[in-house]
Amino acid sequence: MNTPLLRIVVTDANVLVNLMRVSRLDLLGKIPNYEFVVPEHVREEITNDEQRAELDSAVADRWLKLAPITDLVAIEQFAELVEHIGRGEAACLVIAALQGWCVASDEKRRFRREAVARVGSDRILGTVDVFVLAIKAGLITVDEADADKAALELRKFKVRFASFRVLLGLSRGNGDSK
Repeated sequence: MNTPLLRIVVTDANVLVNLMRVSRLDLLGKIPNYEFVVPEHVREEITNDEQRAELDSAVADRWLKLAPITDLVAIEQFAELVEHIGRGEAACLVIAALQGWCVASDEKRRFRREAVARVGSDRILGTVDVFVLAIKAGLITVDEADADKAALELRKFKVRFASFRVLLGLSRGNGDSK
């Protein structure tokens, strides 16, 4: 039996904050075969005291890991990127690209173009993808994810689907509540 490969995901502040807003940050420590890391620059972007405490607690409990930028090549790439995108986003891209890891961010435009060029579209996740992984792992139900989606939409988080049920190709008639 083959053991699934561990996917390491460098996580941006917008995904972390979205999950914290609906009390779901803990999903990052429970999704099988995934490990989520947070660049120091992203941690610095979390300025809300409660959210910072929650993030620091996750790091202390070791289900989220901090990832500093210390390599000279990474520092040079970071310096180039921060001229065009934010510090946290730049740190995520540099670490993910140099390590061959995935990146999680809901940023669009320039960030998205840079992410596709540096890590490939198949290694970009967002808040919605985290919910999908959690649903597939049986960590939350579709109804719970939809309730969280509705709460996030009140905070200007926009998605183009009515329900995770539709996104996952599930129908109410098949008895599938997950």
